[in-house]
Amino acid sequence: MDGRNMERMRGRGRMKPKVYFADLRTNPKRNLLDKLDSLLENVEVGERFRKGHLVALKLHFGEKGNASYVRPVFVRRIVERVRETGANPFLTDTNTLYVGTRGNSIDHLRTAVENGFDFAVVSAPLVIADGLRGASGTAVRVDGKHLGEVRIASEIVAADGLVAVSHFKCHELSGFGGALKNVGMGCASREGKLAQHSNCSPLVDPEGCVACGDCAAACPSAAITVGTAAVIDREACIGCGHCIAVCPEGTIKVSWDETAERLQEKMVEHFEGAVKGKEGRCAYLSFVTQVSPACDCYGHNDAPIVPDIGVLASVDPVAIDQAAADLVNGTEGFKGSALRSGHDPGGDKFRGVHPSIDWEVQLSYAEQRGLGLREYALVKV
Repeated sequence: MDGRNMERMRGRGRMKPKVYFADLRTNPKRNLLDKLDSLLENVEVGERFRKGHLVALKLHFGEKGNASYVRPVFVRRIVERVRETGANPFLTDTNTLYVGTRGNSIDHLRTAVENGFDFAVVSAPLVIADGLRGASGTAVRVDGKHLGEVRIASEIVAADGLVAVSHFKCHELSGFGGALKNVGMGCASREGKLAQHSNCSPLVDPEGCVACGDCAAACPSAAITVGTAAVIDREACIGCGHCIAVCPEGTIKVSWDETAERLQEKMVEHFEGAVKGKEGRCAYLSFVTQVSPACDCYGHNDAPIVPDIGVLASVDPVAIDQAAADLVNGTEGFKGSALRSGHDPGGDKFRGVHPSIDWEVQLSYAEQRGLGLREYALVKV
């Protein structure tokens, strides 16, 4: 553990990790790109990478039809600052389990370019990290509670460093998606994603089901049949949760909390595998803007649940996720959004959208695994 990560040290007198925060106020002398520079300077990007390093900028290119992902103009600024260190940055993500426009590398790259992540815009090449069909994974030993080893996309493992650029939002299986999910789930190969989702089978309330068939059409494993109501075959279900968000009646739900808890813990174990060997060469940025009620993996993005808040940066992935969650919960929620409870400042926005999900599991388990601390010092830049 190097000096830059002393804030992670446990025990008496431990230092709280710093989470740097830039709000969205600007003026003619300082725009948002300037603020982004300040965030990158504070997490010492210039000291984390050196000449010849191949640095993965892990982000989400957005599903086709979704517009809540991080804007390419911001990503370009991060690329420029990483390149100034002498390193070679590349933009990356992995293929999806579900049916969509990012299920293989060809469709994925086409979607990324159509969403603005072209070399002419972002000044960096795009690499889909788990190969043509998501099968290119490398086993990494983690000795976790659930998994002894995890399958991480091979090009993530091969990279010298990593900058996780996350769009912070709600998520139907983990409560929220931030740095831990962006790296833990987003850096897993297809096999790794299956390992995370496989114990999480949703449940249909037949009284509320109108047999529209939207869930069956969206299911990547053909696990849903529709008669008078939808029925999920638990043996065939891979637990991706796609049916939960596409159901127009809201009658498909996670069936019990402990499966969602296991998914979050396995996600953390995959996070651990993705950053293993990159100690001192990782940084995390989270854009707490357009905080949507579901993942960016859908071909739409619903109205945000809170006003735009700002951008965070840290070298501690647990602290940055905790800070982002605290900022969202401390903000007054939008009435008329998907938020059903917790509208007042201090209310739990994530349970207000996904009431059965204990989103704190991922934070507690990551802290237990020694990946970071939930206590933090928020520093405004």
